Amino acid sequence: SSSATMAETESSPPVGSSQKKSSQSGSSSAFGSTSLLTIAVLVLAWLVGFSSRLFSVLRFESIIHEFDPWFNYRATRQMVENDFYSFLNWFDDSAWYPLGRIVGGTVYPGLMVTSGFLHYVLHSLNITVHIRDVCVFLAPIFSGLTAMATFLLTREIWNQGAGLLAACFIAIVPGYISRSVAGSYDNEGIAIFALMFTYFLWIRSVKTGSVFWAAMGALSYFYMVSAWGGYVFIINLIPLHVFVLLIMGRFSSRVYVAYTTFFSLGLVLSMQIPFVGFQPVKTSEHMAAHGVFVLLQAYGALLYIREYLPLAAFKRLFIVLVTAAAGIVFASVVLLTYLGYVAPWSGRFYSLYDTGYAKIHIPIISSVAEHQPTTWVSFFRDLHILMVAFPAGVWLCFRKLSDECVFVILYAVSASYFASVMVRLMLTLTPIVCVCAAISFSTALQNYLGTPQPIQRVGYESQPSVDNTQTDSKGKSKGNRKRNKQEPAAAAASEEQVVEEVVVKPTKHSVALTVSRILTVLTLIIMLSLFAYHCTWATSTMYSGPSVILESWNHDGSRNILDDFREGYFWLRQNTHPQARVMSWWDYGYQIAGFANRTTLVDNNTWNNSHIAMVGKAMSSNESAAYEIMRSLDVNYVLVIFGGMIGYDGDDINKFLW
Repeated sequence: SSSATMAETESSPPVGSSQKKSSQSGSSSAFGSTSLLTIAVLVLAWLVGFSSRLFSVLRFESIIHEFDPWFNYRATRQMVENDFYSFLNWFDDSAWYPLGRIVGGTVYPGLMVTSGFLHYVLHSLNITVHIRDVCVFLAPIFSGLTAMATFLLTREIWNQGAGLLAACFIAIVPGYISRSVAGSYDNEGIAIFALMFTYFLWIRSVKTGSVFWAAMGALSYFYMVSAWGGYVFIINLIPLHVFVLLIMGRFSSRVYVAYTTFFSLGLVLSMQIPFVGFQPVKTSEHMAAHGVFVLLQAYGALLYIREYLPLAAFKRLFIVLVTAAAGIVFASVVLLTYLGYVAPWSGRFYSLYDTGYAKIHIPIISSVAEHQPTTWVSFFRDLHILMVAFPAGVWLCFRKLSDECVFVILYAVSASYFASVMVRLMLTLTPIVCVCAAISFSTALQNYLGTPQPIQRVGYESQPSVDNTQTDSKGKSKGNRKRNKQEPAAAAASEEQVVEEVVVKPTKHSVALTVSRILTVLTLIIMLSLFAYHCTWATSTMYSGPSVILESWNHDGSRNILDDFREGYFWLRQNTHPQARVMSWWDYGYQIAGFANRTTLVDNNTWNNSHIAMVGKAMSSNESAAYEIMRSLDVNYVLVIFGGMIGYDGDDINKFLW
């Protein structure tokens, strides 16, 4: 019997090891199910975001929208039909007659290169697709990548649940869809992905202090520079983040390594874009990044010197050197600007800080609808319920106030200001609103859906399971309080613990609390459902109509399609000489070149104000004066848009205000 007992003891594993193995298997299965659920939610967000951007294709056809996208499509087609270097050296003699335009040095090539690369990959796989269709569907495809980047950023800042909500929000929010519907082939379609991915890599590099993540952030920043002029927002927000961390006393080797690597590589890479060139070292918009870099080096040197100096001497040296470094940087920027080596702020940036500057000094900027101040209606239309949850998310970041939360607060405050002075910059505010709103909803759902943990009383085999001790006035056992103080020592001496769960009977208070939890969760679900409905409605009715095709509805619900724009451009293409010069307001220059393939005098690039002023004078003069101006400009045809018969308020007469 003793041998049988020994055999049984040897064959049966220890209790602790079996529990450990079961816990490990349970944790691995839970991790696997969580990862599968995360992937499923992200894939669904990508599919929903892609599908919600196809209203224009389903209602009309696969067509390029608006004005600027037509130039981008024309430039992309030029690159695909020839090669990349031919595109960089392309001189377009059919634009800005008789001046022409050097295209390669005046555009951000990231959009064209991305479409050309996708077209090349598809053709390598024997998938025949026209470059126009690649351009039409590029922005919806990148909306899924933007959702992924937003998930990664929010997970890095808060948690995985908030990241999933942020990905779902940005996939369907109208503030981002307005620039990424199918056919909206513009720089912003890929730039928001680059923006969020760069911020994710920056936060990761700050948290880890890794040169690898900082270098990857510089590469992502390089892609952003190649895609959109809004890269200036990145190169000013990240230095601001570092500067605020220095003021808050949060300097660390992680911040030093991250910013030094990011700034050095990002500066060199950004100067490789022909359109950017030496702007990162010669314009005022980039000087803040240089100043913070110098200040960071000085601060790091002071911390190194501190090890060899007494505390009192170090404090005096710290004040003197920091003040001197800041003064030298400021004086250098002022002196270089005065001498002409550093260009002053451009008119577009002045208009961000002085809302009346553009109307007085640069009316052509103020004449653009997307450069007008943002109304409250626009905020609600583009963000809906997220606008209400946005401040709560910022407040939660204030409560946590980690390095990454400081970045979120700075991003939220700066983007809110810029979006309020220019409606176009709602695009930069929308991602951080989605992040902060996701943090708010995630925290609320976590608080109201979380189940209370059962109260546990931990005892040991050497102690009786029922202790006849006295209780104090609050109902707590005095013996248990003494025993709890001895638990660490007892846990070290004892191998087995006995855990007794105390089952709490439901009371009226607990039932009311459960009901309030259910009602709160249902309210949040209804709010999110209304948000999804609003996003679908706004996308369908406001952001899915191409400007070259007008749509109206009769009283009986039938639809009228007005295709006068394309018919007029087709008439020009079929009935005029290939070298004919067409004069129009600068709004229609890109469309005339794209649809009709005819030479134009002005277009949407608006780089020559005097040329535009001459055309505007001709369009607003009487017939005899306009005829003389047109003959001097060597014009063959004049394109006039008149919408008085149908009440179209975007015709040429409406432009006389400017």
